Amino acid sequence: MRTKILISFLFFSISIFESEAQLFTKERLLNNENFDKAPLSYGYYLGFNSYDFNIDYKTNVKDIQVLKAVGFNVGLIGNVRINDYFDIRLEPGLVMSNRTLSYSNTYFDGLTYEEKDLEREIRSTYIHIPLLIKISTKRINNIKPFIVGGISTALNLSSNQDNPDDNSNGNFRMIKNNVFYELGVGIDIYLTWFKFTPSLRGVFSLNDEHVPDFDANSPWTSNIDQMQTRGLFINFTFQ
Repeated sequence: MRTKILISFLFFSISIFESEAQLFTKERLLNNENFDKAPLSYGYYLGFNSYDFNIDYKTNVKDIQVLKAVGFNVGLIGNVRINDYFDIRLEPGLVMSNRTLSYSNTYFDGLTYEEKDLEREIRSTYIHIPLLIKISTKRINNIKPFIVGGISTALNLSSNQDNPDDNSNGNFRMIKNNVFYELGVGIDIYLTWFKFTPSLRGVFSLNDEHVPDFDANSPWTSNIDQMQTRGLFINFTFQ
């Protein structure tokens, strides 16, 4: 699935470049020539995500498989210009993701279980607030490539952290508050009326996110040492 997302992103970006014919000629008309001179600018973004888990185990057993699905991102952008090459960005948004943990039946050796106990669906809705530094190259006609990095915090509205029902009742619990670091690349494309930016970003959790079950010998959580989100974002920004 992640490969399909990357291929779609590449084809979309290529189509944009083709529409900007004669990109590197000196005669190229500059769109929005003074757009980046403003000290403050705003916009919004729409995009997709693919979330995974990096799981560390206490003992060597068969790994828990993470089945991923494509999620959705939407949010706002506030950009503070430092100079022609550096910007600081705040990008508060809503991120919706869906992952399913698939367990081997070896986790239930000696226990009575049903087929449904081998899977736990984790639907997450995050209020996601990144603070980022954007480092751009010199503008080349109507494009400007950049890299971006920083930290973010997220509130998981679907965490179940305080839920008294754990996996014995079908609820895999996650912590509410999380901290990430983020790294990405993108290209500012200056169109006639606005600036359009496709970008690709990796998101990596710094916290152990799982909440252990009340039973210390729970087949779902007893062998998990750490569980951390890692994700891929594809965003399309309009400013």
